[in-house]
Amino acid sequence: MLAETYPDAKCELDFDDPFQLLVVTVLSAQTTDKRVNAVRPTLFAAYPDAKAMAAADRATLEGIVGPLGFFRAKTESLLKLSAALVADHGGQVPPRLDDLVKLPGVGRKTANVVLGNAFGIPGITVDTHFGRLARRFRWTEETDPVKVEHAIGALFEKRDWTMLSHHLIWHGRRVCHAQKPACGACPVAKWCPSYGEGPTDPEVAAKLVKTEGRA
Repeated sequence: MLAETYPDAKCELDFDDPFQLLVVTVLSAQTTDKRVNAVRPTLFAAYPDAKAMAAADRATLEGIVGPLGFFRAKTESLLKLSAALVADHGGQVPPRLDDLVKLPGVGRKTANVVLGNAFGIPGITVDTHFGRLARRFRWTEETDPVKVEHAIGALFEKRDWTMLSHHLIWHGRRVCHAQKPACGACPVAKWCPSYGEGPTDPEVAAKLVKTEGRA
């Protein structure tokens, strides 16, 4: 039902290649996809690959990522990440989870985003939305993202992992909000064991639905 509701579900970060996706995913922490997408053209026009970004002038890079907040920390992450790609992988993004999570600033969530969307390798992306919905659906009671990833991975075919992530994240951003889920406007309400956590009146719930994700 979620797949039917969100037939266009996909990664909401813009990217042209694995390096771009890795960088914008790192930058998306504590900001919106829309803001990251806005700085992306300038960022990659200046630094199109890992070698160029590793040699970036820190002040210039800080100026580009400044609108995203935490710009000093994010600049430091990009410089270290790019340097590691150059030193350990010839400037290329490795298509293996074990290699990705060894890169500075890259955890399993970011690694699975890159694997699933840049390389077509199934991965479960446990962000706050995915974890929240997995618990609301009673698929797991785990709160640790890695444990959630393994628990949900055992319930679904591996080939479905990437799209499952997109469908849950899209639903979490648009309907099943953390504070006030729009229960009365939810397409999976009749199957949801947490139905009633939010307003069940259709008109009230409809006003809570967002037409976009992280605007």
